[in-house]
Amino acid sequence: MKRAPVRPPRPRKLPKVAVWKFTSCDGCQMSLLDCEDELLALAGQVRLAYFPEVTSTEVRGPYDLSLVEGSITTPHEVERIHEVRRVSRQVLALGACATAGGIQALRNFMRQDDLTRMVYASPEYIETLGTSTAIADHVQVDYELRGCPVNKRQLLIAVQTMLSGRKPTLPTFSVCLECKRRGNVCVTVARGQACLGPITQAGCGALCPNWSRGCYGCFGPSESANLDQMRATLRRCGLSEEDVVRELRRFNAGAKEFQGVRP
Repeated sequence: MKRAPVRPPRPRKLPKVAVWKFTSCDGCQMSLLDCEDELLALAGQVRLAYFPEVTSTEVRGPYDLSLVEGSITTPHEVERIHEVRRVSRQVLALGACATAGGIQALRNFMRQDDLTRMVYASPEYIETLGTSTAIADHVQVDYELRGCPVNKRQLLIAVQTMLSGRKPTLPTFSVCLECKRRGNVCVTVARGQACLGPITQAGCGALCPNWSRGCYGCFGPSESANLDQMRATLRRCGLSEEDVVRELRRFNAGAKEFQGVRP
């Protein structure tokens, strides 16, 4: 009896991943590239369909996962983020810009016309919005990853978890717990230094306190941030009310927890 020919197995269809940039410094995309060996392993599990920082190759959607860096600051970006959402099964917002407007959200508290005249010789040619806002203010976001920039380990966990059909479970407690775990001396208690660790979400590994510096709040408000107590503590450290507001707004000025802060 003649045997039927053995057909070779079909190649496994890899999930398509796209990386998009909006108004930002590219730092979060650099965090992805900084994964090095881990990124090579991930590259074998996915198809990088769109990532201008890495390749000029562009594969049309739909995409299984879109990583979005940057805030929305122009009318064109509003249209573009809706298009990204339309062609993406899942959207992962990367970093302080994409999750809280970033440093550029400081413009939200100033007159846009004044800023444009200060920066550009011909402001009449500039088409921009009066605010810098998070991706979630415009489209549905499946998960937000904090940081300025994001933590590369958290980024890999989030990407791999979402591609497997699950939601990431990353810490939402404060940087203070990371300090305790590393055995750091509290810079506020011991030295009277201003530190935003009590209200900042963990994820950086207490990077600045490890070097005896106060936390700058790169990862945005923690889950149970006590803003009133933090402001009182900062004033006891010698900061004026204006300085307190400046500290809170540095990286995550557009975070809803800071919306009510006034100088």
